Amino acid sequence: MSALPEPKYTIKEYIEILKNSDQRLEYLDGEIVAMSGGKLPHTRATHNIPHFLDSLLEDHDCEVFNAEMPVKTDLWPPFRFPDASVACGEARFEDMQGIDVLLNPVLIVEVLSPSTAASDQDRKFAAYQAIESFNEYLLVFQNRPQVTQYVRQPNGKWLRSDIIGLDSSVILESVGVTLSFKEIYRRVEFPTAAIDQP
Repeated sequence: MSALPEPKYTIKEYIEILKNSDQRLEYLDGEIVAMSGGKLPHTRATHNIPHFLDSLLEDHDCEVFNAEMPVKTDLWPPFRFPDASVACGEARFEDMQGIDVLLNPVLIVEVLSPSTAASDQDRKFAAYQAIESFNEYLLVFQNRPQVTQYVRQPNGKWLRSDIIGLDSSVILESVGVTLSFKEIYRRVEFPTAAIDQP
């Protein structure tokens, strides 16, 4: 006797379920996956980043969004939930069955967890790249002080930089501010080995 196949949901069904859920849910090729709460370092980093970005961009024509704001991804419909995003100029939205979805982020930040790292670095990044306004991607490690930064170049290629060490900072070219690791990792504790080793 064979097992019954897992149910496949339509995007319309997913959005209706999401609207009535207390959790963040993502749609993955017909399946609905709960974005589970991370470890304490993940929780703190996902709080710190939009908080400090908002302070740094107070005098800029930019708006910072936290993990509650979905970003439309045509290559991986209907949308994804990054840990932080920034839109500059007029933030534009699309109403998807009663959910406001951001259309024009310039900067997207993902805090990596073991369960999402591969997706964030590959498929999700590819989906974000199709967004015309999107120019910078930060992958923030939760288990060590390290950030991988991708910046879109004039020729359309992406320049990667790996920044390591708690005394470091990352220059956010898309919005013209510098975010220090002390801000990103405020109250985050690492094992000694994670701080000392590159």
